[in-house]
Amino acid sequence: MKWLQIHITVEQAQVDYTETLLSSLGAVSVTLDDAENQDLLEPLPGETPLWNKVIVTGIYAQEEGEEIDVAALETFIGAQMPEAPIKYEFIEDQAWERTWMDAYEPIQIAEKYWIVPEWMQAPEADAVNIKLDPGLAFGTGNHASTFLCLQWLGKIDVKDKIVIDYGCGSGILAVAALLLGAKKAYATDIDPQAVLATQQNAELNGVLDKLYVGLPEEFRDELGTTKADVFVANILAAPLMMLAPEFATLIKSEGQFALAGVIEEQVADVTSIYSNYFDILDVEKRDEHWCRISGKRHKNE
Repeated sequence: MKWLQIHITVEQAQVDYTETLLSSLGAVSVTLDDAENQDLLEPLPGETPLWNKVIVTGIYAQEEGEEIDVAALETFIGAQMPEAPIKYEFIEDQAWERTWMDAYEPIQIAEKYWIVPEWMQAPEADAVNIKLDPGLAFGTGNHASTFLCLQWLGKIDVKDKIVIDYGCGSGILAVAALLLGAKKAYATDIDPQAVLATQQNAELNGVLDKLYVGLPEEFRDELGTTKADVFVANILAAPLMMLAPEFATLIKSEGQFALAGVIEEQVADVTSIYSNYFDILDVEKRDEHWCRISGKRHKNE
């Protein structure tokens, strides 16, 4: 069997229509990819993250002896979307799951500290190895902001501590904290898929019994009066600034915190707000402009 891929480049507002059009024409799957190398992190509350310009790809199965009329497809799509660039290609049958899996490799965070895709053998069996299914939600360790948070967790003492992971995505930070010795981790995200991914990755790593994860309103009820010794939030600058007063209520006096998803140009604005509640001790940069801000909660507040 061969597969026909039709790629249509559209503006964000056209994505839903394009997906529906390709599906109605018999696509067995439709995928979305960034058309302009735009970094994308966690969404603002209530939003769904998507690039400004998107490549929408429809995949069509071509059985032996049953040729797809590519010209007719291209003509029809072009009539519906005359301004959208269209490209197509035929590719040979392959193990698609294996192709996706081959894109990932173990990532070393520090000495004896790795992220390992669940289907791969750990490079160091006696290290802290975070097993991860990268396909479930945001947070694989490949992005600079996630790496910076993982690195920070490995540097501080989390043993027997209570940890909060706010905007947990795949749950990688909560799972890492537990594998590094944390007593309990509380995680939350506005995306139900992230809640599921965090549960699954915690179970994969044998730490589900030490984890609570839920949507923000459920998380607050579960947390009650408990406060974090260690707090980490890998989201974006705007929600970080908006949530600063709330975060301050979640962290113990002199508790440690790290914020990521902030670019260099936003550091001054974020630290200006957080300095009302926290001592800012360090700003670490990775991959030219992504930054992690860390410090401690003001004493006795």
